Amino acid sequence: QVQLVESGGGSVQTGRSLLLFCAVHRAAYRFYCMRWFFQAPGKERERVAHIITGSGTTSYADSVKGRFTIYQDKSKNTLYLQMSSLKVEDTAMYSCAAGRFADSCWWDARVDYWGSGTQVTVSS
Repeated sequence: QVQLVESGGGSVQTGRSLLLFCAVHRAAYRFYCMRWFFQAPGKERERVAHIITGSGTTSYADSVKGRFTIYQDKSKNTLYLQMSSLKVEDTAMYSCAAGRFADSCWWDARVDYWGSGTQVTVSS
């Protein structure tokens, strides 16, 4: 059974940085698309970014462009999210997800695996 395990969350002040990790365990094949999401309390899940694993092409939500960077280390089966210039509104549970096909980059319903998340709390 494939597992996605996030780590790296924590509590920081505004303007600081965090690096999130998503370790992929027991995957017998490469996923086409890897994604980061966040969900704030009482709100719906929102996309943060995705990366097409083969080409390295990335895409970001407007709210994080220029502040967050998604990248991967294939040798370590790990996905990363470098978060900089953090704002209070970035406070949420951050989860990673993986999909085998191209539409999983844009359609949540086509995501095959989800992690359980890591909490990020930003205070002023």
